Amino acid sequence: MRGPVLCWAPRRPSESEEVGPAVVLGFSIALIVFSLLLMLLVLMHKGKGGGLSDMFGGGMQSSVGGSSVAERNLDRITVVVGLLWFACIVVLGILMKMNN
Repeated sequence: MRGPVLCWAPRRPSESEEVGPAVVLGFSIALIVFSLLLMLLVLMHKGKGGGLSDMFGGGMQSSVGGSSVAERNLDRITVVVGLLWFACIVVLGILMKMNN
């Protein structure tokens, strides 16, 4: 009679734990949308000087004072979209690991 086998093998998730391909597709599409939106929002920011924005004429504008309400709102929207983009990447990574 043989003793117990002492090896560990990763447990395959049951059918109720597996995530459907529609969920992965949905998060993939959301990641693409957030990526494009994040690129657009970053490009909309006003250059602060001394960088690549000066090369394309961004340094020719004079700053009147502190940041306006529109710039602060653009900053906030960019941060929120960046956090949603990061969350999509984390969720997709977890989903892919669960499905393998």
